[in-house]
Amino acid sequence: MTALVLDGGLSTHLERLGADLSDELWSARLLLERPELIRQAHADYFAAGADVATTASYQATFEGFARRGLDASRAEALIRLSVELARQARDAAGRGLVAASVGPYGAFLANGAEYTGDYDLDEDALYAWHRPRWEVLASAGADLLACETVPSYPEARALARLLEGTPGVKAWVSFSCRDGERLNDGTPIREAAALFAGNPRVVAVGANCTAPRHMPALIAALRGGLPVVVYPNSGESWDAGHRRWLGLADPMEFGQAAAEWRQAGASLIGGCCRTTPEHIEQIRAHLG
Repeated sequence: MTALVLDGGLSTHLERLGADLSDELWSARLLLERPELIRQAHADYFAAGADVATTASYQATFEGFARRGLDASRAEALIRLSVELARQARDAAGRGLVAASVGPYGAFLANGAEYTGDYDLDEDALYAWHRPRWEVLASAGADLLACETVPSYPEARALARLLEGTPGVKAWVSFSCRDGERLNDGTPIREAAALFAGNPRVVAVGANCTAPRHMPALIAALRGGLPVVVYPNSGESWDAGHRRWLGLADPMEFGQAAAEWRQAGASLIGGCCRTTPEHIEQIRAHLG
C-alpha cells in the first residue's frame, strides 16, 4: 500500500500566517473572521506535498459557537464552510483528499482534557454531544471523517456508534496516547482499536498529538489489523498552566522519523501540533 502524506498542524501554520488564535475557538475562530487564511493554509500544505487536507472543524462545535451568540443555523454554515475551504484548496491543487476533522469533546472544553480523557460526560452523553456536528460533517462533501485526538475509551465507543449509524461514511480514528501502549485515559490502544476492527469503512486506526518517540511502539501494537495512521506532534510539550510550548523540533529529523514509521508499518503519515509545511516537505522527501 502506498503511503499517504497527511498535512501538519493547521493552527500552527495559521499562526505563522499572522492569525491570532488566543481564543477558546482556536482555529475555528477564523471561520468567522478570516476564512481565506484557512484556505491559504490548506493550499500551503498541498504545495508542501500533502495528499490530505484536514479541515478547520476540530474546535468548531455548536456549543462553542453558541457561546459567541451564534444560532444553530449559523454554526452549521460555519462547520460546512470548514469543509468547503479545504475542498477549494484541493481543487486548486488539482489533487488530494479532504478529511473532515471530528475533534474530541476535550477540544470544546479547551482545558487540556484531550490530553487526559478526564471528562464530565459518559458514553451516552458523548454520543449525544458529538452527533449534531457529526451529521453535518458527514454530509458536507468531505472524502472521509478524521476522528482525531481521541483520549478515552468511552469517547471511542461513542464514535464507533456514530459511525455504525452513518452508512456510506468512511473515517480514520486516531487516539491521543500517554505512551507507546495506552490512550491518555490509560486504555490499551489495542483494546480501543478493536472497537473498529473489521469495519470496512474505517480506513485506518492510529495515534496523533502524541510524542514522536512513542510512534514505533504504537505502530507495533496496531500492526496486523487495519492500516495504521500516525501524525504526532513535533515532540515539544504544551505547558497548559502558562499556555506555551516548550522545546524544539527539527523538520529534517521529523522526516527521517517518518521514514522509520513507514518501515514499521504506518500507511498514513503526517504531523500534528507544532508541525509546519516544512515538516510535511521532509515527510514527502523521505517517503518519496
